[in-house]
Amino acid sequence: MLDETKLREKILRLKQKRHAIILAHNYQPGEVQDIADIVGDSLELSRAAASLDCEVIVFCGVDFMAETAAILSPQKHVLLPAPDACCPMAEMITPGELTLLRERYPDAAVVCYVNTTAEVKAGSDICCTSSNAVNVVNSLDEQRVIFVPDRNLARYVARFTDKEILPWDGYCIVHEQFTPDHVREAKQHYPNAEVIVHPECRPEVIDLADHVASTSGIIRYICSSDKPEFIIGTEVGILHRIKKECPEKQCYPLSDTAICRNMKKTDLTKVYAALLHNSPRITVPETIAIKARAAIDRMLAI
Repeated sequence: MLDETKLREKILRLKQKRHAIILAHNYQPGEVQDIADIVGDSLELSRAAASLDCEVIVFCGVDFMAETAAILSPQKHVLLPAPDACCPMAEMITPGELTLLRERYPDAAVVCYVNTTAEVKAGSDICCTSSNAVNVVNSLDEQRVIFVPDRNLARYVARFTDKEILPWDGYCIVHEQFTPDHVREAKQHYPNAEVIVHPECRPEVIDLADHVASTSGIIRYICSSDKPEFIIGTEVGILHRIKKECPEKQCYPLSDTAICRNMKKTDLTKVYAALLHNSPRITVPETIAIKARAAIDRMLAI
């Protein structure tokens, strides 16, 4: 078993040999974030991958993220070090269920969160992220919008639009666990701290927050704020990046149990193995990729 320092050295040598870049999501383990070329949210990483000069993309995240990178960079070799790292929310809506929704509401546009499979993206009109969901919905001509798969993000968007939002009943298993009691207890412990939560949280949690933002939005907000203390309502992995970028700020998790087990399946040994064997590779069939790319491009054009 290699120690971490030697493992890092081997990864860096292999990365250069493969002409690869390593991307890590904000929720990844600290040691994985530290070895990455870029750390960010899923779409930020995929867009970066598409613009960078490389032959191989090692995507440290979950399956739908690697799929999105493969859609945006079809000429590149996309590797997912932990092939069993899935997103339960993405699996809560299937292409067949989306087809039934379209048949039930033929006058509605379909907006899908990027936290979806390639097949669901391909069956949607446009994608969105947690940071641009409101703008995406308001950009549409249709007055009714089917929003999949996250009911909480859909309800958050509904606060900022006159359109009728038809939410699918999916949710993030991490953000769903936060309750108003968590917020009240955290405020008692840290009365001077601002509460910042992700829009995937329940509406009653969002109501008690001081600020709502995506993962990257949370980091930008904290680093630019003149306030010293924050309570963070999202997956705890984000605290590693905040500590590196804003070491002078004190940040506390809304809950110590806000851990995405799938995000934690990646480790340095798996990153090394992926580079060594050039696998497991994530690919998307061209017929699906073309349609999914259209939904992503429509979002990027806004």
